Amino acid sequence: MMHLFHEVSQHCSRITTERYSTSFSSAIRLLHTDLRQPIYNIYGFVRFADEIVDTFHEHDKKKLLTAFKKETYDAINEQISLNPILQSFQLTVNQYKIDPALIEAFFNSMEMDLEKQVYNSAGYQEYIYGSAEVVGLMCLYVFLEGDTEVYKKLKPYAQSLGAAFQKVNFLRDVKADYTQLDRTYFPGLDFSSFSDRQKQEIEADIQKDFEHAYQGIIRLPVKARFGVYVAYKYYLSLFRRIKQLQPARIMHERVRIPNYGKLMILLRAGVRNQLNLM
Repeated sequence: MMHLFHEVSQHCSRITTERYSTSFSSAIRLLHTDLRQPIYNIYGFVRFADEIVDTFHEHDKKKLLTAFKKETYDAINEQISLNPILQSFQLTVNQYKIDPALIEAFFNSMEMDLEKQVYNSAGYQEYIYGSAEVVGLMCLYVFLEGDTEVYKKLKPYAQSLGAAFQKVNFLRDVKADYTQLDRTYFPGLDFSSFSDRQKQEIEADIQKDFEHAYQGIIRLPVKARFGVYVAYKYYLSLFRRIKQLQPARIMHERVRIPNYGKLMILLRAGVRNQLNLM
């Protein structure tokens, strides 16, 4: 009956993804059926860790994260966990032989969120790598289904995509990060005097990430390419909306893509895919 336990656990990861991110859920459903559940499993794990450091303010977050980290490694090593999110994650880690160093880097960034509020350039790059780039790399293990040679070639592009997504999140969530969590991720930046020039410099950096990432997306296997492309287009659309706003606006509102906008992105992406114009 282990298959039933696996099924129930992975169902929890899928529900977690769907409830926390409609955009990512939509993109995941565009992947080949073989790839969907492992990506849900990765997202569920990442989401729970992120919730600990961002949401559980009335609890001992350091204690919770430490316990979650230990339980994660125990689950991977023992290939079993009664936590359905960790059970799902260990199934994916062990099936695709995901590098443990990626998981360690991820937890390192989560631990940084417990203490740090302002980052220098080195700390910023370290945080971006652990919180976002490694998540892209975990997914790349799944997309390539064990092809280590192609993984080496596509690794830099996956890192750029993860970095672009995270930096867009930073701009979108400035209000919550700065006013509620007292965090400033962008190095050398004081959001109390956020200027057009500073915003444009950040946007230029993000644009480079998007352009580099696209070169990797078009080299992905067919089973993964369209779903990743749609996620890329979602975030690129969000980024373009942010670029149109004055610095003061993003300090006071969270930019979103309405559902009709997401539908249009999906339809356009589908047409480009059908015409081999990606």
